[in-house]
Amino acid sequence: IFTIPHSVNNSSRYSAATSIMFKSLVLVACFACIGSVLTAYTTKYDNVDLDEILANDRLFSNYYKCLLDQGSCSPDGAELKKVLPDAISSECGGCSDKQKEGSKKVFKFLIEKKPEQWKALEAKYDPSGSYKTKYDAQLKAL
Repeated sequence: IFTIPHSVNNSSRYSAATSIMFKSLVLVACFACIGSVLTAYTTKYDNVDLDEILANDRLFSNYYKCLLDQGSCSPDGAELKKVLPDAISSECGGCSDKQKEGSKKVFKFLIEKKPEQWKALEAKYDPSGSYKTKYDAQLKAL
């Protein structure tokens, strides 16, 4: 039989249990913080001039072809292509405010000015149409 030494009373057992629980909570909080940092997208390309890209057919075409696997990707295009599926599924959870605003600008441009390209991107990144349904009200508000 395991016995507790007389020098350990209920108070010290409670204190030890509380200490272990506190350390566990701190550890979980640290992992949560690390996880949130790791899911944030890079802001390295936040200063890309979206207006210039959208106004220039050649530049726009390069990004569009990159996203559809029809052409090579610039470094920022490759990064966009890499994070786009997660950004769509997480409601841009890892996006900076600037990235969210840029996304709205690009979506509005595609819907209004390039509907065929918008449909092609939807077919690739939302083949089931589930995100279209999920984001329909937000897209109409653009």
